[in-house]
Amino acid sequence: MNDWTIIKILSWTESYLKNHSIDSPRLTAEMLLAHCLGKKRLDLYLQYDRPLQKNELSDFKVLIKRRIQKNEPVAYITGEKGFFESDFEVAQGVLIPRSDTETLVEQALKILNTCQSHSRPRMILELGTGSGAIIVSLAKAIPRHLYFASDISLAALAIAKKNAEKITKDKISFFAGSWFSSLRENSRFDLIVSNPPYIPTRDIQGLEPEIKEFEPILALDGGRDGIDSFRSILKSAHNYLVPGGTILLEMGFDQKEMVQSISRQYTEYESIDFIKDLAGHNRVALIKKID
Repeated sequence: MNDWTIIKILSWTESYLKNHSIDSPRLTAEMLLAHCLGKKRLDLYLQYDRPLQKNELSDFKVLIKRRIQKNEPVAYITGEKGFFESDFEVAQGVLIPRSDTETLVEQALKILNTCQSHSRPRMILELGTGSGAIIVSLAKAIPRHLYFASDISLAALAIAKKNAEKITKDKISFFAGSWFSSLRENSRFDLIVSNPPYIPTRDIQGLEPEIKEFEPILALDGGRDGIDSFRSILKSAHNYLVPGGTILLEMGFDQKEMVQSISRQYTEYESIDFIKDLAGHNRVALIKKID
């Protein structure tokens, strides 16, 4: 009789992952086993005494090896990552959504929720959409507005489109291009959002192996001081915002002064504020165009 029940294999795996210095060992064990068995994590505990079959054990072992020996992120192994209120498909070549980015989504929703329901639909643009986690979360929460998103990576756009089809039933228009390069000159948006690359080039090699070896460097590397993308975006964003329009940019916790300095180079911007994440770090720059 097979002694490896769900609860036993979870306990053993948690200890094994901990000994190999894997972050969140219990959660990792649960996510990988649930994926392997085609179940939800809650189901593992509803069936905790169910024995695992030989093929299930061998399949699970393969996933554990991928996490430990190859440093592969759990999200790439399972092919999905929970973000805000949805599960998003992810794959290599697409940045894995982080909980820090939910701060940007929450701030965007606050801005959009101030628009009266009987007023015209607002135009929202995301630059560098990646998996589509930001724009899809916004479109799902307030579907009456008009949503657009771009990315320079065709692989990322393909994933973002799949997520949009699954979660919002195609309420978003996607297009390829670097920042504003593909837009018509007369395009105007009420809100522009972006989580651009903001890690200084010199810091990339110091990142965890699962990040630097698997996630797209293009979505991480912000240049020498980490804010090359902010320079590019803020140089042009005012040309694509309606008067009084807003741009929200996710940033590094220590980049407030640099981002502030860039925004002040342009008289078209009226003000800049900073929104803190749950850890109390400055995480989102809120910049308004003059009315």
